[in-house]
Amino acid sequence: MCDMCGRYATTRSAGDLSSLFEAVDETGGKLVADYNVAPTDPVPLVRVSAEGHRTLSRGRWGLVPAWSRSPAGAARMINARAETVATSRAYASAFARRRCLIPADGWYEWVRRPGGAKQPYYLTPADGSVLAFAGIWSVWGGSDAPLLTCSVLTTAALGELAEVHDRMPLLLPPQQWASWLGTGGDPTGLLAPPPLDWLAGLEIRPVGSAVGDVRNDGPQLTARVPSPQPTVPEDMTLF
Repeated sequence: MCDMCGRYATTRSAGDLSSLFEAVDETGGKLVADYNVAPTDPVPLVRVSAEGHRTLSRGRWGLVPAWSRSPAGAARMINARAETVATSRAYASAFARRRCLIPADGWYEWVRRPGGAKQPYYLTPADGSVLAFAGIWSVWGGSDAPLLTCSVLTTAALGELAEVHDRMPLLLPPQQWASWLGTGGDPTGLLAPPPLDWLAGLEIRPVGSAVGDVRNDGPQLTARVPSPQPTVPEDMTLF
């Protein structure tokens, strides 16, 4: 479990995501662009249905295990560490049988500048392509009102990303999507981070402070602003 503040952006339409991930859209027209996703917000996720095909679903960010008495602690379950996900009571079952892809445009990290001010950065593919966070999902509650929830797996940051924070989402290049969604074999072999040359395609973009307020939304949150280079990592972080 992670006690932290998290933000990311996912703005593509259901139609675009269905095409990109070759998935059947089951969001029911409820998916909307969100430039400032916060814990317990609704988010898109791609999973495999009982019939064996990919579906695009809408779930809540913050895993609620089926055995939980209530969903009250979901905000503390937005991230699952790759190092312990296979053995954690909260996450092991979902990791073994209910893995998903969580589409994103990019994610935010905060860095402390000289003098104590917090500078947010937006980490996103420089070519504008979609990201897929490695995720796990679960359904909580009875059949009358089931609650679909998910968590993002995290791992040690690599390359230039480590200059911003020591953790990052476990990012899955497109060639790994099918393996992550599969059900055969030992899934622990899927937890390796992406190669450094692939990560080099990510831009670390300084953005304005407005993203720190969950009430703010819109493309202006991801616009580049002038900023000094990162110095001391800040604990206000998604991962």
